[in-house]
Amino acid sequence: MAFILELGTAKTFNSLFELLDTQFFTCGFCCVYWYLCEFVLMAFSSSVCLFLVGFLLFAGKGFAEMPISDDEVPSEMEKEELLGIFEVMGALLEDSDWALEHPQPCTETPWPGVECEIGDEDPPMFHVTKIHIGPDILTPPCKSSASLSESLLKLPYLQTLSIFSCFTTSQVTLSPKLFGALSSLEHLTLVSNPTLSGEIPSSLSQISSLRILSLSQNNLQGKVPSKIGSLVSLEQLDLSYNNLSGQIPEEIGGLESLTILDLSRNVLEGQVPSSIGQLKLLQKIDFSSNGLRGMLPPDIGTLNKLVLLDLSHNLINGPIPETLSGMQHLEYMVADSNPINTEVPNFVGKLMNLKTLSFSECGLIGPLPNFLSSLKNLTALSLDNNSLTGTVPPNLETLPSLDLLNLSNNQLSGELTLSEDFIERLGKRLVLRGNNGLCTSNPLYKKENISGYVIAPLCLNTRGLGDQNPESVRMKPLDQNPVQENSSAGSSWSNVKLNSFGFVICCLSLLL
Repeated sequence: MAFILELGTAKTFNSLFELLDTQFFTCGFCCVYWYLCEFVLMAFSSSVCLFLVGFLLFAGKGFAEMPISDDEVPSEMEKEELLGIFEVMGALLEDSDWALEHPQPCTETPWPGVECEIGDEDPPMFHVTKIHIGPDILTPPCKSSASLSESLLKLPYLQTLSIFSCFTTSQVTLSPKLFGALSSLEHLTLVSNPTLSGEIPSSLSQISSLRILSLSQNNLQGKVPSKIGSLVSLEQLDLSYNNLSGQIPEEIGGLESLTILDLSRNVLEGQVPSSIGQLKLLQKIDFSSNGLRGMLPPDIGTLNKLVLLDLSHNLINGPIPETLSGMQHLEYMVADSNPINTEVPNFVGKLMNLKTLSFSECGLIGPLPNFLSSLKNLTALSLDNNSLTGTVPPNLETLPSLDLLNLSNNQLSGELTLSEDFIERLGKRLVLRGNNGLCTSNPLYKKENISGYVIAPLCLNTRGLGDQNPESVRMKPLDQNPVQENSSAGSSWSNVKLNSFGFVICCLSLLL
């Protein structure tokens, strides 16, 4: 603006100078007059420029401070909605002066847990779209009598409601009337509230816009409502760490947008429904620590986007369907503490992206399969507390990323041939104890920096160390007592001692 003003001023005064030159260039006596006029005009031009610039700056500041009509900027909030946010926060927070300290929570007096957006009305207005109470906002804290106010119904534009660790003293339930009416809600998170109890209302299924439903670490009871399957926009469902019972509803297969399904740490029972196979976008399934039983449905193998599958601490039977080989993106498979009672499933060898494989305490039998060495991305292998037999395959040490190997408490036997470099690399993350048949012929395993990791005795040649015939050498753990070849002599000596003792007793009885 100053640049344009300067150009305009220069152009104007150049014209004046040209006019003066035309009028006075022939008059020698007017030279002094010309220079005087030119000086006055230049001074005047500078003064005008400074005045105009100052005026515009002052006017701009004044315009910025002047109130603008309702047609040009949004109004604050509707009175009913403003009253609603005051009542909701008053029912949650310890500070009774919250409304006085934040009379305009969308503009002049914001609070970090409240967010607003401008609506598309005419004239436009602010609306509360998010309420968040959590550990990242320390003041004011939740009151001991915190509750969910029905004034939430006065916030029809609310999209996010997240409350962490707020309901810790007074009993709070989820009102069917309340949540069925929040039609704009997209994100509902009520987490770590130990006194949040009661059932999950079926009316939640009416919120068609809901994308995230997290009710984890509360004290909710009852069944998972079957109507929840109508939430076709739902992307994340987390009901973990509650007291939910009953079966996983077959209708859950209707959650076609679901990517995360976490029902862990409840008391659910029955079989895993086959409709799970319809959730083609699933990336995480966590059913751990429930009472699920029976065999897994083969349909689960169609979940080719699945990254994590945790079935641990249930009552799931084997065999596990070979269709699970279709889960080509699977990285974490955990099935600890289930009565599978089969060999290590063959489909495992086809899961090339697998990083963690854990089948601890599953009643596994048979030898360790060679295909385990083909899982080049494997970082953790836990097959402890089973009934596995045979030797420890030395090709396990070829796995470049393996950082944990737990084969403890099995029935493995034979000579341990893992290299010292591999043993030292894993350190305490190599666990082989509880396999009484394992031994080693390498005395270097008894080095101080290795013996703490590998609990395996030196193997002995029971036919004599001087026997050079390999066919006749049998390796045996040191901690098992070898069979005594002079067992008959020992038996005769015991008989002699017994007879002598009897003779002495007889003599004493005759003397008496």
